[in-house]
Amino acid sequence: MTPWTSSSSPEPHQHPEKITDDRGIGVGVVVTATSSRGVVSVRVSLAVYPGTFDPFTPGHRDLVARARVMFDRVIVLLSVNADKQPTAGATARAVQVRDAIPAAWDNVEVDTWTGLTAAYCRRRGATVIVRGVRTAADLGYEHQLAAMNEQLGMGTIWLPTRPHLAAMSSTAVRAHRSAQSARSTDAEV
Repeated sequence: MTPWTSSSSPEPHQHPEKITDDRGIGVGVVVTATSSRGVVSVRVSLAVYPGTFDPFTPGHRDLVARARVMFDRVIVLLSVNADKQPTAGATARAVQVRDAIPAAWDNVEVDTWTGLTAAYCRRRGATVIVRGVRTAADLGYEHQLAAMNEQLGMGTIWLPTRPHLAAMSSTAVRAHRSAQSARSTDAEV
């Protein structure tokens, strides 16, 4: 048993106190605990890295690796988007992502969500959304998303994709797999 106990008995849906900047954008969370020595507040940061992850590429894994050292906790969030037709269901993709993340990365978790990412972030007490940017074309789209999320009270941080991984999009990986599958089917006929 740890000498630390919660300063109150939190309800299952309560979150630690969120720290915001002068515009109301989340920048951190304070968790207050008490011990025999008194009250202690600790700043905790939680980032959410959302995406379809169809499939989860080495570029995605690299972004998680970088984010996990920048933040106390990272949630890789498989977003369920009705406008996209993924090759696998959310549960199968979540298993794929979990399998790609080393067990030693104990500050990373995987979850699924249908709805606005900002709503998920508020529900979980997240402080920031992490997004990867591969190209200048990505930046225009990412800027629109970040502006919308900021209007909803959630900040965004962009991490540039490492140059050797920039050409590897999920779309390119799916196309490559499809071509390989077609070649192997042709070889069998």
